Amino acid sequence: MAAVEAGQVPATSAPEDAARDAPEAVGAGPEAPLLPAGNRLSLHLYPGGCRRLLRLCAQQAPQLLEVDFLQLSGHEDPQLLEATLARLPWSLPHLRSLVLKGGQRRDALGACLRGSLTTLPTSLSGLAHLAHLDLSFNSLETLPACVPQMCGLDALLLSRNCLSELPAALGALPSLTFLAVTHNRLRTLPPALGALSSLQRLDLSGNLLEALPAEIGGLGSLAELNLASNRLQSLPGSFAGLRALRLCILHSNLLASVPASLARLPLLTRLDLRDNQLRDVPPELLDAPFVRLQGNPLGRPPPDPPSPPGTPMLPEMPRLLLTSDLDSFAVTPQGCSVTLACGVRLQFPAGATAAPVTVHYRQWLPEPRLVPLGPHDTLLSGVLELQPHGVAFQQEVGLWLLFVPPRARRCREVVVRTLSDSSWSDLETHLEEEVPQAGAARAVWEGPALLRPAGPDRVLPHQRLWAHCQVPHFSWFLVVARPVSDACLVPPEGALLCSSGHAGVRVTFPAGATEEPRHVRMQVTRFSWYWLWYTTKTCVGGLARKAWERLRLHRVNLIALQRRRDPEQVLLQCLPRNKVDATLRRLLERYRGPEPSDTVEMFEGEKFFAAFERGIDIDADRPDCVEGRVCFVFYSHLKNLKEVYVTTALDRRARAVRGQVSFYRGEVPEVVPEEAEAARQKRGTAALWMATLPIKLPRLRGCEGPARGAGLSLAPLNLGDAETGFLTQSNLLNVARRLGPDWPAVALHLGLPYRELQRIRHEFRDDLDGQIRHMLFSWAERQAGQPGAVGRLVQALEQSDRRDVAEEVRAVLELGRHKYQEGLRHTSLAPRNLASPDQSPSPSPEPAQT
Repeated sequence: MAAVEAGQVPATSAPEDAARDAPEAVGAGPEAPLLPAGNRLSLHLYPGGCRRLLRLCAQQAPQLLEVDFLQLSGHEDPQLLEATLARLPWSLPHLRSLVLKGGQRRDALGACLRGSLTTLPTSLSGLAHLAHLDLSFNSLETLPACVPQMCGLDALLLSRNCLSELPAALGALPSLTFLAVTHNRLRTLPPALGALSSLQRLDLSGNLLEALPAEIGGLGSLAELNLASNRLQSLPGSFAGLRALRLCILHSNLLASVPASLARLPLLTRLDLRDNQLRDVPPELLDAPFVRLQGNPLGRPPPDPPSPPGTPMLPEMPRLLLTSDLDSFAVTPQGCSVTLACGVRLQFPAGATAAPVTVHYRQWLPEPRLVPLGPHDTLLSGVLELQPHGVAFQQEVGLWLLFVPPRARRCREVVVRTLSDSSWSDLETHLEEEVPQAGAARAVWEGPALLRPAGPDRVLPHQRLWAHCQVPHFSWFLVVARPVSDACLVPPEGALLCSSGHAGVRVTFPAGATEEPRHVRMQVTRFSWYWLWYTTKTCVGGLARKAWERLRLHRVNLIALQRRRDPEQVLLQCLPRNKVDATLRRLLERYRGPEPSDTVEMFEGEKFFAAFERGIDIDADRPDCVEGRVCFVFYSHLKNLKEVYVTTALDRRARAVRGQVSFYRGEVPEVVPEEAEAARQKRGTAALWMATLPIKLPRLRGCEGPARGAGLSLAPLNLGDAETGFLTQSNLLNVARRLGPDWPAVALHLGLPYRELQRIRHEFRDDLDGQIRHMLFSWAERQAGQPGAVGRLVQALEQSDRRDVAEEVRAVLELGRHKYQEGLRHTSLAPRNLASPDQSPSPSPEPAQT
């Protein structure tokens, strides 16, 4: 591994001045990043990466002459980035791959932000060996003039920029084999694109292309072509010249016809024509197994002919097909038809808005706070949010939500549920079925959206349906299946209410049943104990409530298993008796331990806790752990599982430690019996003790510990400070257990070189947990005494899309700060006393520290 020492930058040229005058970035140390084996220099993860590179260039380090891969962040200061790139032809003459991607930063909603790169210095054309250039996710509006002059370029990536056109000079790149310009604003392509005789892969998806030049047929080496999500209405006949084409993706366009010559391409293995306007397809393509045609109006009659001359023409309603990266669209008074990437359709009639409105949408996963369901309701879709909330339209907007019907359909109806004025209500909903056979029309069910049983003229179980409704304003929307509801107005003269789902269910209201007219609603459901509890919990008490509590009593077994490769990791679980055998068969490949406990009875929602005894204690500071006892709440439909790390104060070098874990009912009391034998006599349901299972920590061989952990130091450490909070060894162990296969990404974002990751994988090749713990603790030991280490860990977790673990770390820090402040108040210590030079801040706020 070659390393370059970075020193002070002399003020000799403009790039060095920019590096010297720019403020020091947070986390940028005095040393430049190491150059790993393989001559790769990745500075996009380092704050101030351009400044670090300029320091290396100023020192004229000989290792830079061997670098062939460079990656910088597109979020650098534009002037500093341009000054850095201007030095590359002289400082990195053998550079073959240059990556200047944006997208590493996100906004408040989690969307990736574009980089600040808008152009490139002309001197970059002097990189004679450059073969790979990645400018994705930036703010380029025109292609830099130096790019067409890079004659040795093999791959060019320009995705997710703001390009509206490509220059004709791009056709002068003789070695180009891969070109990606996805999700830009291209409307046309230059004819010179056909001169790229070596081009093998071309990706132009997510643009605004309406037509293709005939010269595209000159791409004789093209093997993969992606033109999805554009506005193409036809294909040129020169497509027959693409003799090397293997993959052609044309879905989500406006194609009304395709040339029959596509079926005669000798190497074509996949042709994707989904979601177009194809009404007639050549027979050669219709029968080909590699062609996908779903979502086309095949066999349907053409639209009405145009009106005769002199008839006033109505403007055609625009049609929008949104890709997955778009989260908003504009609606004008002309109206439009919109199809979202998630499959939702919206129909804005003309005059729905008096002025242009920008509509934002988002698809949420079902959450309890967003999904209000009754005792017999079933959620059939995700939650769609349309903004701005509460904006009223002058005409109702059509909304179509796609869903899969439930298996149980008898006496069920489908409704679209929405939030209006802080309360949820159901909209009048109709079901529409899209029959997949060619030539079949759409069947629309008018009236209530009832689900019929499957039959020859009904919907099959695997078919999807549309829930169609009219919405007056925007809010949250979801599809729900509920029991059929029937309502009527009951006058004093009496009435008869019949169920539309059950013909034999009728309710007769005799004359005089009510003194004034009342609205009555009826739902017929199947009997269930949950329904009995739901309907009586608020109005019936006493014996009914006690009976219900007895009805939800479960017979369960308790298990305590230790991981085979790491006996200090203990799995605790409470399972219904009928699930124990299957769970043990699945767990015993990785765990071992005693037989499950005897069967005990436990109520649904009952609290209990586990206490480790006889020299064993929990090695963690967990929110669900009170004084070393792990708290549980039993629910029969959940796993009721927790994994903890245990430790012991006894000497394991002399002999193994034989301890135990006992399970007790209720919340953690102030005093727990030290010996469980005294409670064994009480077998009734009111007894505190439930079960005791043995736990054994094996004897350590010598002083080196287990063989697999020989290279892993788990010495006590504290990351952080009193102001920002501390992370202890136990906290890091909890983080390590949650990372799983994502640990390499976290390691790279923490700044570990790739070569060290390879070494860890080799040293712990059969132990994933060992890989994670070794990486995390070796990094933590190197951070000793350095400020900001905890913040860098949280940032690395977020950049690796592990926000769940990052939130847990924040919660631990907040708990530590709270305990620290409580300790200050408890011991009457002023902050200035703790900050004195001869007294280091302690992460523990116990009074004994004073």
